[in-house]
Amino acid sequence: MSLRDALGFSAERFPAGEIRLGLRANWRQFALLVLVNAFVGGMVGLERTVVPLIGAEEFGITSTTLVTSFIVSFGVVKAVTNLVSGQLADSWGRKAVLVLGWALGLPVPFLIIAAPSWEWIVGANVLLGVSQGLTWSMTVIMKIDLVGPARRGLAMGLNEAAGYGAVGLTAFITGYLASVYGLRPEPFFIGIAYAVLGFLLSLLVVRETRSYALAEARQASEQPAEHPTSFGQIFVLASWRNRTLFGISQAGLVNNLNDGMSWGIFPLFFAIHAVNVEGIGLIKAVYPVMWGIGQLVTGYLSDRWGRKGLIVWGMWLQGLVLLGIALGVELAGLSPFAVGVVGSLLLGIGTAMVYPTLLAAVGDVAHPSWRARTVSVYRFWRDLGYAVGALAAGIIADLWGFDWAIVAIGGLTLLSGVIARRTIASPGTPVLAIRR
Repeated sequence: MSLRDALGFSAERFPAGEIRLGLRANWRQFALLVLVNAFVGGMVGLERTVVPLIGAEEFGITSTTLVTSFIVSFGVVKAVTNLVSGQLADSWGRKAVLVLGWALGLPVPFLIIAAPSWEWIVGANVLLGVSQGLTWSMTVIMKIDLVGPARRGLAMGLNEAAGYGAVGLTAFITGYLASVYGLRPEPFFIGIAYAVLGFLLSLLVVRETRSYALAEARQASEQPAEHPTSFGQIFVLASWRNRTLFGISQAGLVNNLNDGMSWGIFPLFFAIHAVNVEGIGLIKAVYPVMWGIGQLVTGYLSDRWGRKGLIVWGMWLQGLVLLGIALGVELAGLSPFAVGVVGSLLLGIGTAMVYPTLLAAVGDVAHPSWRARTVSVYRFWRDLGYAVGALAAGIIADLWGFDWAIVAIGGLTLLSGVIARRTIASPGTPVLAIRR
């Protein structure tokens, strides 16, 4: 046996007859990938509370647009990396791309700890964006490969629950450590552990899953009305030509757009309303923790109820909550900390309704033979939302204030729900047959 085979890089390790799709049949590898994705999410959680405060307090940056520039760099790079990750997964195999992503993520916590200027922080986030685009994309694609069509929503719920649960837990831990020890370096030690463990597990224990997708493609009885062969055709189909995929992609973009806004704006918004670092850490933790836990339920429900209702109502709930946070603090004079905690809780529920459901819906539409590339296009548009949201919110905040930035993004999220309602296929519609 070659070293490549021993490490599980072989895409055709199992003959087609030995492959069994399903969560129960593949639970060991599935559970391992859930753990790996928790480490992936933890790497993002490192920055949710502390990094915006480093920009404002350590480097004395007064421009909100400049403070949020690290999110813009992260979002753009991650989006572009997502776009190529599916093609790489089909060409190189899923595991090779996963290991490469972790190798690129290893230096990130060290760069933030040592950063003598804000440019270093932005550079570290470029590296983190590439790492996240490869690692998170592969954990999604590999789980879809393993489980087959029957439990796709549940699989995505478990994947995203692990990732965003770790985002929230890490945001809380880093906020606590920052309140006790300072903004650097102690809060980032946990990131070193995440990166090392994620890399070693991916290299030594995770197995290749591409053969499962090939087996599902051979077993598929229903042929899609459209069968794109080139990446350009897939990009056009997933971006706007197919109405359902267009509705999914725009909802994903706006969902992460409001997340990018909250990532950069919420720490600064609550800080000027006299919430301390530990309190901000709790506010920033509640959102992704609820987002993560909620997906355990919503992913399963999307398999039973259908995708569309959860997507539409989830977007509307997020939009209403964002409006409530801004108006509750600025106009009603409610406790900023209480509004932040309750708002983050509800925001997490709305996002949980949307996040795994959108991924599962992409898997519904795309044929297994071109699904990985379709997922990568969807994730390109979704994660571009980080950059668009952070940049737009930063500019609005500099011009008119934090409250107007939150209100504007909330209104856009409501509009996205309307678009999703008009474009995404209704439950029970055979989406593989949808052309427009």
